[in-house]
Amino acid sequence: QVQLVESGGGLVQAGGSLRLSCVASGGTFRNYGMGWFRQAPGKEREFVAARGWNGGYSSYADSVKGRFTVSRDNAKNTVTLQMDKLTPEDTAVYYCAAESFGSSRIADRIDYWGKGTLVTVSS
Repeated sequence: QVQLVESGGGLVQAGGSLRLSCVASGGTFRNYGMGWFRQAPGKEREFVAARGWNGGYSSYADSVKGRFTVSRDNAKNTVTLQMDKLTPEDTAVYYCAAESFGSSRIADRIDYWGKGTLVTVSS
């Protein structure tokens, strides 16, 4: 059983930055693709960014390309999401996700979810 704990959410003005972190425990971290999803009020959960289980590639939703950066540190069992140039449309609860030997890009394939951290971007 893998536990994922997110941190770093909060309130920021448009154009600002936030850095989200997710610490994993209870599994072999390097064997999991690690990703971030988000869910805005009244909307479905959507993919944001991910780093594959072998760490060799990253992927992003079109809406965040060029603004968000996902990275992982296998030594610290941590995945981070650096979010720059934030807009009010980025307001959502952000969830850390893990998929065993996968990409962590498709919600239906996720094995473990964190409880989420709220990001609010004011205009």
